[in-house]
Amino acid sequence: MANTNSPKLSTSLEQGVPPRVRFCPSPTGNPHVGLVRTALFNWAFARHHGGTLVFRIEDTDAARDSEESYDQLLDSMRWLGFDWDEGPEVGGPHAPYRQSQRMDIYKDVAEKLLAGGYAYHCYCTTEELDTRREAARAAGKPSGYDGHCRDLTAEQTAAYEAEGRTSIVRFRMPDEALTFTDLVRGELTFQPENVPDYGIVRANGAPLYTLVNPVDDALMEITHVLRGEDLLSSTPRQIALYKALIELGIAKETPVFGHLPYVMGEGNKKLSKRDPQASLNLYRERGFLPQGLLNYLSLLGWSIAEDRDIFSVEEMVAAFDIKDVNANPARFDLKKCEHINAEHIRMLDVKTFTESCGPWLKAPFAPWAPEAFDAARFEAIAPYAQTRVTVLSDITANVDFLFLEEPVEDEVSWAKAMKEGSDALLVTARAKLIESEWNAEALKNAILAAGEEHGLKLGKAQAPVRVAVTGRTIGLPLFESLEILGREKTVARIDAALAKLAA
Repeated sequence: MANTNSPKLSTSLEQGVPPRVRFCPSPTGNPHVGLVRTALFNWAFARHHGGTLVFRIEDTDAARDSEESYDQLLDSMRWLGFDWDEGPEVGGPHAPYRQSQRMDIYKDVAEKLLAGGYAYHCYCTTEELDTRREAARAAGKPSGYDGHCRDLTAEQTAAYEAEGRTSIVRFRMPDEALTFTDLVRGELTFQPENVPDYGIVRANGAPLYTLVNPVDDALMEITHVLRGEDLLSSTPRQIALYKALIELGIAKETPVFGHLPYVMGEGNKKLSKRDPQASLNLYRERGFLPQGLLNYLSLLGWSIAEDRDIFSVEEMVAAFDIKDVNANPARFDLKKCEHINAEHIRMLDVKTFTESCGPWLKAPFAPWAPEAFDAARFEAIAPYAQTRVTVLSDITANVDFLFLEEPVEDEVSWAKAMKEGSDALLVTARAKLIESEWNAEALKNAILAAGEEHGLKLGKAQAPVRVAVTGRTIGLPLFESLEILGREKTVARIDAALAKLAA
């Protein structure tokens, strides 16, 4: 394979013809963040150029596909904010958009490929294939299919069938190098010995991905195929198949390909479905914002500017150019993903932030009784919490002291804050707070004064009060928190802390 690194867009796009792209996941298990990145780049490309996004479901693997995963895929797309122009729930001129409902189409195309000499029946058994592959490897030759059944005579075919052998259908690859220009990687050339004839229909008649994917792209008139780098090796096969489909009058043109860089996880390995941080559901459950997650995923192979990481989805669409996608692998950095999400949380107006926190303020996330929740208190504390949470689920631990009968027991925080003399400080602070006006500034001055009487600066003086009232050494601004909690509960919690210290 050679690469001259000279990517360019298709002639049709250069001439102003809107592109048609597709996103075609399989409904197997939880959606993967790498899959989301692919969907994002296709969606942004289509929207940037005023094109069409086709959402297609590749569900021909009955053993692995499920309706639950199908429903989850659609729900995930909606949650992320993606819309599509053709596909499930939308329809379109090329329906149906689920491959399991298009089997007659694939059967018809396979028959035409066989009749035209572009494909042939292969009767080789698995054992025979393995034996010949081992021999090829031992001889230092390519170990792909050796074309054994490529030119069988009628007599040989009849003999195999008389033995009761079944056959798969293989596509006949051209005996010449195949070159194409990848939008991300430039000009690539594959030598024929590295791209042998390949199966397109199983022995039971079920079509394989290698047939159904390009056939659907052809019939749905897809102009640009943007997909993961892991599918690059199948591209020369598909381009050869496109040529056959064009000659048969099934396809109009070969789409332009762009292969997106790998998303890498720990240890320089490709992020797999088994990696905990790969599951989209994890980010939804933790309370990532769709716009925050998409902002980060867009950086896995693309950037809006060298010195800018935070931007909206709309800004990405306006700036997105597939030619700017980097071919090098992109490493998934959870800390950076969290940082970017936190920045998007800060950008929300307070009302939207308050509403977005809703799911984490009730069961099963909230540890307080439903009747203990006070919406007015939460709305008062929300502006302070918004500047401190990284994901929306953080809100629960940040505000639980407002709605629990007693603060969460945290012995580490207690030991850290309750040093020798803390009881005396709390007694003084209690007295100052009882006398104080109940607003944040006055409460700050009360704790400051209590600290001065004990030779402590504000930071040291407020630590025992914070732990007594909230249960933690770190949290929301203390004096605003006391104001919202109220005088009665604040004093009661200081009394409880003093009783614990005395015990």
